[in-house]
Amino acid sequence: MQHNRNNTMIEYLKGELAEITPATAIIECCGVGYETGITLNTYSALQGKKDVKVFIYEVIREDTHQLFAFHNKEERELFLLLISVSGIGGNTARTILSAFTVSELCDVIANGNETILKSVKGIGLKTAQRIIVDLKDKIKNIAPGSTLSASGVAAIPNNETAEAAVSALVMLGFPSSTASKVVQSVIKSEPSASVEQIIKLALKQL
Repeated sequence: MQHNRNNTMIEYLKGELAEITPATAIIECCGVGYETGITLNTYSALQGKKDVKVFIYEVIREDTHQLFAFHNKEERELFLLLISVSGIGGNTARTILSAFTVSELCDVIANGNETILKSVKGIGLKTAQRIIVDLKDKIKNIAPGSTLSASGVAAIPNNETAEAAVSALVMLGFPSSTASKVVQSVIKSEPSASVEQIIKLALKQL
């Protein structure tokens, strides 16, 4: 499915993964480092890799120039569909795509499961219903590629895990103190959880 990408100039970036956190990736191409906002799914897919190729969506406004990067076209396509819904901006779409994989989100929308959708921070009942109504027919054209399970990612010590999770939640727009409390609570109940699992659980509690 071809979506109007608002005259974006960059289709993809191919280069060395210079830095990565659960919310951002810096891709170095020909000596230039591009900072991109990423979802948790893309973090899982890129983690541990040196050379990467990511698909880009550019936001260019008077007050901002922001790049969002996705590990495959299906995730980018779903992101584009989400931001086409009234009231959904880039960061909210990224939060939704960090709470669900592409296939999970497609299932939630196809089944009209507004309860699960509104469990994501910032998504109220009306917005959840709008997403379902607007996108139910459009998501049929998205064929999700292989989705990565966070369980396949090696766990790192709790203090590092907590710091990475809090940092990612702050980048997604949550207050540091609130994010820290929720992350500690999640770690207490799920001590062996990976960063991705902690963030997914935290997103449903914040």
